[in-house]
Amino acid sequence: MSTNKFCTVDSSSIHQSGLFATCDIKEETQIIQYVGEKISKEESSRRALEWEEKARKTGEGLVYIFEVDDEWDIDGREGDNPARYMNHSCDGNCEAINFDGEIWIVARKDIKKGEELVYDYGYDMEHFLDHPCLCGTDDCIGYIVREDQRKKVKKLLRGKKKKKGLKKSEKKKDKKKDKKK
Repeated sequence: MSTNKFCTVDSSSIHQSGLFATCDIKEETQIIQYVGEKISKEESSRRALEWEEKARKTGEGLVYIFEVDDEWDIDGREGDNPARYMNHSCDGNCEAINFDGEIWIVARKDIKKGEELVYDYGYDMEHFLDHPCLCGTDDCIGYIVREDQRKKVKKLLRGKKKKKGLKKSEKKKDKKKDKKK
């Protein structure tokens, strides 16, 4: 697997493998291009559904598709694409930017040599329970959800905890009632 002067693949505490800075990187540097097979939206949907089904059975993360435009996507599993090893973080130091149909990973801030290169995957909250997050940052809510939807997910999670708490207290009340009878 080739890398470039800015990064290399190595072991990650977030998810098995990750991409790491091989030197200090300045903010706004184009670090690496996300490459792969250019596929139609129809093929992209077919593959994503197939991978999702497999991931539910195996627990693997298998989404390597980047949207290019309204007609095309890039399947990053194909070919030599070290950028596919970048992990999600709720506090990413990089972002993926589409420059005229090419996806580039760009530094959002200055990055020190040895730091893991991470970005927000930008997943919609629709299936957030299917995508646990292991980034461990202060901003992490435990699920891979794009930043503008994290407050909604936090609210949903608080609602679930409250309902669980109510159910437990209701069970305790029922037990006390049974004992009094």
